[in-house]
Amino acid sequence: MIGSKPRGGDELTGRLEEALREAGEDGAQAFVTIRQGEHTRFAGSRVHQPQAVEEVQLMVSVDRGGGAARVATSRLEDARAAGREALRRAAALPPGRSQAPNAAGAVTGTFNHWHEDTAAWDAGTRSRLAAVAMTLAEAAGATAHGMLSRVLVEMATARSAGSAYVSATEASATLLVRQGGGSAYRGDLARSVDQIAVEELVRSALAEAAAARDPEPLPPGTYDVVLGPLAVGDMLTFFGGMGFTGEAVAAGAGAVARRQGEEVASALITVADDAISLGVGLPIPFDIEGMPKVHVPMLDRGRVRGAVFDLATARAAGTSTTGHAHIAREEAPCPTPANLILRAGSSTTAELIQGVDDGLYISRFHYTRMVDPEASTFTGVTRDAAFRIRRGSLEGPVASARFTEEVLGILGRTDGVGSHLVSQPIMNVWNGVASAPSLRVRGFRLGFR
Repeated sequence: MIGSKPRGGDELTGRLEEALREAGEDGAQAFVTIRQGEHTRFAGSRVHQPQAVEEVQLMVSVDRGGGAARVATSRLEDARAAGREALRRAAALPPGRSQAPNAAGAVTGTFNHWHEDTAAWDAGTRSRLAAVAMTLAEAAGATAHGMLSRVLVEMATARSAGSAYVSATEASATLLVRQGGGSAYRGDLARSVDQIAVEELVRSALAEAAAARDPEPLPPGTYDVVLGPLAVGDMLTFFGGMGFTGEAVAAGAGAVARRQGEEVASALITVADDAISLGVGLPIPFDIEGMPKVHVPMLDRGRVRGAVFDLATARAAGTSTTGHAHIAREEAPCPTPANLILRAGSSTTAELIQGVDDGLYISRFHYTRMVDPEASTFTGVTRDAAFRIRRGSLEGPVASARFTEEVLGILGRTDGVGSHLVSQPIMNVWNGVASAPSLRVRGFRLGFR
């Protein structure tokens, strides 16, 4: 079990300041990120594999002209040792003029994205909700599988100019219902658990799974489709690889470097990386370099606009950081889109379906992979509930099918945008989330490899 309270800014920034004193403050910086997660998994008729995980990463970086030395640890009590080791390694680098990017404007102070409703969402409460899902599914002749999670997040950064700290909560729910040969999937996440209607997710998944029983094979072809929010959000996770990062801009590659201002999508499509709008996704005020996050328009009414930058890539491209420094396991630091939002429209999903005479509704994708980042080509399979649409109404379910498409091509053939956003995590991105509505797309190719 994890606690329901954060460690606090005094403890975390104190550890970082200890590390900086050992490293020598000039040219040194440090950060710490902490995720404490409790996960209640359930399947069939029981809760199983309950899990409590704490992930800590503390990193100290020292610039000495010939490069930067970085030392990381997962133990807060090793902060001083990390600072000493970073200084030792930096001393061994080739001499030269400091290449440390200008960190003027770094955030200082304490910030709060903490929601007590999520902090109080304990294992007992989550288990009772899991029991509701399993009982309702059993009564309907179905089985329910899923996970309910509470995560407590803290991040602190420190430089010679000062320190910053934020605490935040995160609640998520995923649910898979199987009935006969059909299935339905639901998922959502938010800072506040009150934004996630778990019982409503259960009931809608049960109804959809019942309707998806006995799916029929789908002939290969090109179909008008309505894509559910989870399918659309999956596509957003590829934006970093398509050239909407400072790394790509500095290298002269990808959409922002090569197609700036070009209309590549429908005028209905606006996509931004936005970690400062409250009520959507997982807002957070600064990055691991202590720089403030800003709203970054990527596609503005279909036209290519901006990219996300950290300090190093901003300097290389002659611009300013957008507060998107990130480092994942076994990766070098790089700017990463982490709070992607496709702006909602005004139509319900039902209204989007009514605009299709002969086509498909696809709830989500699975096992998607980028094939050609420059062309935005990706591949995957449809998964869980998918239905034929005839004369504006859902008809019989159809089986999963493989597809190879272009993200920008899909967005370019969009003629309807849903009004309800659903959020899902971006794998291997700290505090990563993609939030999207349903889309109506003309000419989606299915069944072709």
